[in-house]
Amino acid sequence: MTIGVGIVIGVLILGGAILLVIVGRRYSSQGQQDEFDPVMARLAEATQRGESVSLEDIELEQPFMERVIVPVIRKIGEISTRFTPQRLLQETTRKLELAGNPGRIDASTFLATRFIGAVVFGGLLLLISSLSSVNWPFGRVVLIVGIFTTLGFFFPQLWLQSRINSRQAEVRKALPDALDLLTICVEAGLGFDAAMSKVNEKWENELSIMFGRCIREVQLGKTQREALRDMSDRIGLAELTSFVAAVIQSQILGVSLAKVLRIQADQMRIKRRQFAEELAHKAPVKMIIPMALLTFPSIMIILLAPAGFQIAGAFGAFLR
Repeated sequence: MTIGVGIVIGVLILGGAILLVIVGRRYSSQGQQDEFDPVMARLAEATQRGESVSLEDIELEQPFMERVIVPVIRKIGEISTRFTPQRLLQETTRKLELAGNPGRIDASTFLATRFIGAVVFGGLLLLISSLSSVNWPFGRVVLIVGIFTTLGFFFPQLWLQSRINSRQAEVRKALPDALDLLTICVEAGLGFDAAMSKVNEKWENELSIMFGRCIREVQLGKTQREALRDMSDRIGLAELTSFVAAVIQSQILGVSLAKVLRIQADQMRIKRRQFAEELAHKAPVKMIIPMALLTFPSIMIILLAPAGFQIAGAFGAFLR
């Protein structure tokens, strides 16, 4: 395989990965907005200004991603749902919920992106193998296309898992400081709901967003205990589950909430420090692979190359 073909393969694979990431970011940017139809919102805004526009004109003003790609992905997801086991749909829905439901997509749409990724990665390699300048044996074509098709199929799953991990890490990092603010507000005389509202107003992170959602659920009629349990289930973090259990137990037993919050804040800070120490201890192990593949070969070449040249010269003179 020539260098030019290798460069083309790398560029095409990178382009496919970037396409999937763009779709995911578009979903994420849509998920951070309020739940409304942008087409209908623009139509209402134009109507208020007195402009005479049609719904079709406004739809044509939408980006190509929203007009074509996203509806196609959703249609493929609806078709794939008929052949997908219910358990897999439930597991995917759970993972999307843990990831913060990026783009407010459903499980079927996400599964459709996995098939699209497999087709993109595998199709690009199959197209490259069909070029006249590429003379690959049939076995190599099957192997390479199969590997990259599998990689494209699992790429959205890896992206989703990274979203889950980053979201949980952000909540773990913000939890002790949020509990400190909750403690100060409760000790100042505010109720627990009002204290959570203060946290939601002060910070803009995943934990404060979840606090705001919990408050809105309580205002809509859900009990505080159910809202807190649902909040911990939507994040799936052991520290937050422990905090919610302690708050609910303190309300049941009539224990001072401020004291419970202070104890929880101290424990969360200890757990956060322990988690940071655990990551620090894992760092040397993770550094072995890049050092063994990149650093050590370079050092060996630098140290042994002069000696190798001298040995080669000595043996060459001896053979002559």
